[in-house]
Amino acid sequence: MMKNWTAPKDWLKITTIDLHTGGEPLRVIIDGWPAMPGRTILEKRRFAKDRLDHLRTALMWEPRGHADMYGCLIIPPVTPEADIGVLFMHNEGFSTMCGHGIIAVTKLVLETGYVPLVSPESTVKIDTPAGLVTAYARVSDGQVTGVYFHNVPSFVVALDEWVEVPGLGRVRYDLAFGGAFYAYVQAETVGLTCTPENFQALIEKGRAIKQAVMAHRSIPHPFEKDLSFLYGTIFIDAPVNDNAHSRNVCVFAEGEVDRSPTGTGVSGRMAIHYARGEVGLNEPLIIESIIGSRFTGRVVETTTFGPYAAVIPEVEGTAHITGRHEFLIDPADPLSDGFVLR
Repeated sequence: MMKNWTAPKDWLKITTIDLHTGGEPLRVIIDGWPAMPGRTILEKRRFAKDRLDHLRTALMWEPRGHADMYGCLIIPPVTPEADIGVLFMHNEGFSTMCGHGIIAVTKLVLETGYVPLVSPESTVKIDTPAGLVTAYARVSDGQVTGVYFHNVPSFVVALDEWVEVPGLGRVRYDLAFGGAFYAYVQAETVGLTCTPENFQALIEKGRAIKQAVMAHRSIPHPFEKDLSFLYGTIFIDAPVNDNAHSRNVCVFAEGEVDRSPTGTGVSGRMAIHYARGEVGLNEPLIIESIIGSRFTGRVVETTTFGPYAAVIPEVEGTAHITGRHEFLIDPADPLSDGFVLR
């Protein structure tokens, strides 16, 4: 009977629990991934990039994933105060931070008992490649009904910069860090709206802007060379629904499009709005995604980070579990490492 079939012993088995946050997937690997040496998350990230990238592609790319899949590996913490460590992954490689991932993995570790669930609010401290992030889960009847987190220091590198983009001409952008670096562009200035019918055009123009900015300037993280790169382009547009401030569409990695409003992107936006004097402390902004899902962002603290004036942003959203999976990798399969079509 099919339900009693088991895979041959020489096949690799990787178990995951999948979730989504505002429509953006998160495939959380809970068993089958090899141990990774390293004292810090960044050292573990380097090892994964150098030695285990075939497993990332097997789980993120087709036929097990797709061009917009996102993943997370839960690993032991590396700082005394943290409960867990995480390493995020996507179609291009291993990420530095992920806001929708923090929201989803917080729900997962609490509802599965990996970290004790406390009502009415639980706290989970998470080591990420970008630094320590603290997440707070709202709990009702033993379920996590929402999560907000205090991100790493987020800061503005440049406002109202210009770059020449092939096919688009001169494009104005802001450059900010919210766990990753983004170029922020007003969608209307490049002839776009942040709606599903512009999905392909958003990808094409987002990639072109990202490549032009990278060619035009350095992307300096104050302390970590591994974080000194432009992660993506974020287009900003007017909201479609009532009560929202605006809409975000993030095009990152190799043309991935975030279905959520992008937690790290919202964090960078809070730094930009605060730097412009457009929000004060604890003033909420509701930001939509391309599909209308929402995150709420606010600035909860000011600080400094290296040479930069910085803020501690708070981002809130909701995640849901979608499935538990055992993925099999047949060593005789010529496509075992996956492939991707965009």
